[in-house]
Amino acid sequence: MAKRKSSDFTLLLLVLILVVIGVIMVFSSSHYYALTKLHDSYYFLKRELLWATIGLIGMTFTMNFDYFRYKKLAPYAFGLSIVLLLLVLTPLGKEFNGARRWIGIGSFTIMPGEISKICAIIFVASSLSSMGDKIKKFLHGVCPYILIIGIYMGLILLQPNMSTAVTIGAVIACMMFIAGMRWFHVIVMGMGGFFALGAMVVAAPYRMKRLTGFLDPFKDPMGTGYQVIQSLYALGSGGLFGVGLGRSMQKYLYIPEPQNDFIFAIIGEELGFIGCMVIIILYVLLIWRGVRIAINAPDTFGCLLASGITSMVAVQCIINIAVATSSMPVTGMALPFISWGGNSLAIFMASVGILLNVSRYSNLDRS
Repeated sequence: MAKRKSSDFTLLLLVLILVVIGVIMVFSSSHYYALTKLHDSYYFLKRELLWATIGLIGMTFTMNFDYFRYKKLAPYAFGLSIVLLLLVLTPLGKEFNGARRWIGIGSFTIMPGEISKICAIIFVASSLSSMGDKIKKFLHGVCPYILIIGIYMGLILLQPNMSTAVTIGAVIACMMFIAGMRWFHVIVMGMGGFFALGAMVVAAPYRMKRLTGFLDPFKDPMGTGYQVIQSLYALGSGGLFGVGLGRSMQKYLYIPEPQNDFIFAIIGEELGFIGCMVIIILYVLLIWRGVRIAINAPDTFGCLLASGITSMVAVQCIINIAVATSSMPVTGMALPFISWGGNSLAIFMASVGILLNVSRYSNLDRS
């Protein structure tokens, strides 16, 4: 094992900047909704600060916990994630807005789907690092991971939570490609994933409505197209420099829960095109640092672990921003480090801590 060095300061700084922006924008976008619905305009701000503190503690721990130890913990991580996903389907599972995605005891809730992302990355990174050239064989190399994707996606779709299921599937597929999967198998998996997505859309009428609403949102402006239209109004109203921090109009109960899935639209309205580009540039820089850490990792496990975490951030950023800009059908997906999400924020920060730990053994410039 390479000598332990300092963590990637640039990556750490980027994450902290995004978290600070997230805390500010969560409060700005949610205070009226929280006051109207929950009679406390600081409701989301207080909880976001709490989860950011938990995330900071988690990131500090994982940043100093040697990443190669996760290889021994990988089977337990896989088992834990499966158990938690099954518990969602029991009386411990809590249902909100027609979806059963949480486990709750009293007022405390966790989202097993969020925990499953990092557990799946650890398990798949460990397994692939031992696979070697077997990944080039379809039956003995590719099929076992298709089965793993199927298990995760199947359990998560029962909640239902298509966005999380797609994220896990996409991240595992990225890790398989980085591990050396053949291009022909990539194409086969891609076609299979496309048809699977089509089947999931056809199987659920509400997903089909979202698809048709995406194709022509103004056909049903008060129904399937409502969220997209309000998001576009917000982005359009912001112009180049925005209407000013805290001055959004769309957050006044026009966009449902503006602090979550459509927070990028509120950023666009308040901070304008320039603000949106700053956010996107921060994410691009973060992903670039993650890629560099993966490339310079001292072993295959570290490379795949860093690749998986970086892919998770990239996939969620792309989906969230694409939904807010009406570039893809509406689906619930938090913007990493910025959206209100509680569990999601803490887990993303802890996951970046793992990435930072890999950087401590990588051969890269830390400036």
